[in-house]
Amino acid sequence: MNVSINGKNHEIPPNFTVKQLLQMLQLEQPRVAVAVNAEIVPRSTFDHHQLAAGDRIEILHPVGGG
Repeated sequence: MNVSINGKNHEIPPNFTVKQLLQMLQLEQPRVAVAVNAEIVPRSTFDHHQLAAGDRIEILHPVGGG
């Protein structure tokens, strides 16, 4: 199914969860925030929050600096 991740189209398998998406993208879960269709997804629901075709996903991770 087709979703938008940070403004770019991507194909992912049906019934994919936020956790599976982060694993596929090799992103560490403790250091990211995820919004789906402009709604923040709580980290505690990553493993069962299912994505749907057409979802707009934003993945944010902090950048350190001084």
